[in-house]
Amino acid sequence: MGTKRKSFSFFASEFKKFFKFFLSELKPKGKILTPFNIITGIIMLTGAILLVIRFAFGLGTITNLSQDYPWGLWIGFDVITGVAFAGGAYVLTFIVYIMRVEKYHPIIRVTVLNGFLAYVFYAGALLLDLGRPWNVINPIIGNSFGVSSVLFLVAWHFLLYMLAEFIEFSPAAAEWLGWKKTRKVLTTLTLGTVIFGITLSTLHQSGLGALYLMAKSKIHPLWYTEFIPILFFVSSIFAGLSMVIFEGSISHKVFKHRISHEIHKSHNDIVIGLSKICAGAMFVYIFLKALVFIHGKQWIYLNSGWGAWFLIEIIVFVLVPCFLFIKGYQSKKINLIKISAVLTLVGIILNRLNVSVIAFKWYEAVRYYPTWMEIVVTLAVISAEIWVFRWIVNRMPILSDMPDWAKRQDQLGEIEIVTQKTESSKWKVSIT
Repeated sequence: MGTKRKSFSFFASEFKKFFKFFLSELKPKGKILTPFNIITGIIMLTGAILLVIRFAFGLGTITNLSQDYPWGLWIGFDVITGVAFAGGAYVLTFIVYIMRVEKYHPIIRVTVLNGFLAYVFYAGALLLDLGRPWNVINPIIGNSFGVSSVLFLVAWHFLLYMLAEFIEFSPAAAEWLGWKKTRKVLTTLTLGTVIFGITLSTLHQSGLGALYLMAKSKIHPLWYTEFIPILFFVSSIFAGLSMVIFEGSISHKVFKHRISHEIHKSHNDIVIGLSKICAGAMFVYIFLKALVFIHGKQWIYLNSGWGAWFLIEIIVFVLVPCFLFIKGYQSKKINLIKISAVLTLVGIILNRLNVSVIAFKWYEAVRYYPTWMEIVVTLAVISAEIWVFRWIVNRMPILSDMPDWAKRQDQLGEIEIVTQKTESSKWKVSIT
């Protein structure tokens, strides 16, 4: 009985310490009344009010969604586009942990954090779009439409991938809290979680495209193809890495007081390396688009407004940035690479919105257009994500160096692995 009391008092004491520490960390670091904080604060407050109205009185009060257009801006941008932008996490974890290219290791944490927050906020935006949000469990359990549904697949992939990214990110949180034993356990899960996460991400990036395979008669022929899943997957590679370049460039200035010497020193080299990967992925995408264009005889649709719009997407926002990425890589011009990344991100937004909103039911006289309230809610979601990202980066070792005890822990772990490999090789020799 005495032992139980001691254990209880110990946990109560530790919880009290944690609670005090967490409350102290909630205090703002830096100026509060900045232009960015004021603008985004007003947007989030307005968005919150609009969401109260939406959940109280239904979707129709603030959106132009209907039975004919059940998916609008919140799905087309927040989910379909947002998930593509989060693709940098699975690409870089594959490069760093599977291919063992240590060059990109300094930015792996901030990339995984970005990916995790993107899934939490953008996939979470699904709740806003559901007429009956409490039925969100249905896709996960396969209710009504069965386990063979693409939506069932995507729902499970989203859920499991968010869990995988949380585990990948969690060692940074353990370092922040000083949980040494917890961090040691979490780091042992990294490789397995990465492999699991990469598998999930490649599947649901293409799975989002597969959702539109059922809408052949509703999507303009210039954007519909049976290869939409493959195109979504390939484009998520350069979309995610372009977001890494874009976000990294901003973070390099905004969080310069937090950036470690290693990240600061390797920033330009990392950006140049990522531009090469982007150019390669974009070349594959262009090749696939050319095959689809020729095989589907899509040139017959070019002599129209839709044809001109399609050419703008492909030439201005795919071919041009691909060329600029190559030029930037060859000449080592960082600003040129950053311009290419911005053009690429705009192109991805156009492509995903063309498939899901703009070119959807293109033949109808009365079509869907988002209301200003839908746009404000989307901006509120983005603003909230940025605020959470900023709060985490300003407190946890995301861009800054990890604590000395964590470095020693990693070094000991590496020594243990080398020792185990040596003993294993000796055992094999003795067997033979």
